[in-house]
Amino acid sequence: MDALIYTIMSGANRTLAAQQVRANNLANAETVGFRADIEVASSQAVRGYGYDARHMTRAEPSAVDSRQGTLTQTGRALDVAVQGEGFLTVAVGNGEAYTRAGNLTVGADGALTVNGRPLLGDGGQIVLPPHSSVAVSANGDISILPPGETAMQVVDRLKLVRPAPEELTKDENGLIVSRFGGALPADETVRVLAEHLERSNVSAVEEMVATMTLNRSFEMQMKMFNAANDMVEAGNRLVRG
Repeated sequence: MDALIYTIMSGANRTLAAQQVRANNLANAETVGFRADIEVASSQAVRGYGYDARHMTRAEPSAVDSRQGTLTQTGRALDVAVQGEGFLTVAVGNGEAYTRAGNLTVGADGALTVNGRPLLGDGGQIVLPPHSSVAVSANGDISILPPGETAMQVVDRLKLVRPAPEELTKDENGLIVSRFGGALPADETVRVLAEHLERSNVSAVEEMVATMTLNRSFEMQMKMFNAANDMVEAGNRLVRG
């Protein structure tokens, strides 16, 4: 009977983990550029002599939902939305992370950031020279109008990447990174839309329905656990009797 308990308890733990994923998705339903997490689990046999009949649920690294969120017009020059597949690139520690959040900000030194993280271009972090206006083209070129000038000048280009969905995961900080480590190559086919932002791709309705389904699943697993425990006690009474 302990074989059944292995399956029940590991399944219950997986359900609790899935509920945490759904709760995090709901919490970010209004976060600009947020990509929903997809909880992934698999079945595995318990290794070791005498455990052949026992199976457990194993949590796998979560996947990233690749559906595009709704694009909304903001009219702000430093707001950009990636059209279709692709990501902006930001610096994290000694590496890179990828984001769909395009609410760019410029610091006093001209450095562009996204949510406090340096935005990367062809030559590393993008730093704008003094300017009176700025514009971002569809291919990611960043142009400025220097003071006293009348013509826009291209100063850098956004590093845009287009990895396959299965190549991505999220790190412990919730940042999108390469599942295999390292930096992804730039892709010149990715296009952005200036003066727009992409909303979260989380569907609140889907997340709520999934959460209710997980609650029912957890209740069923607990009932099965109680039933298994009753059967064990009945077997023990037979042995004693």
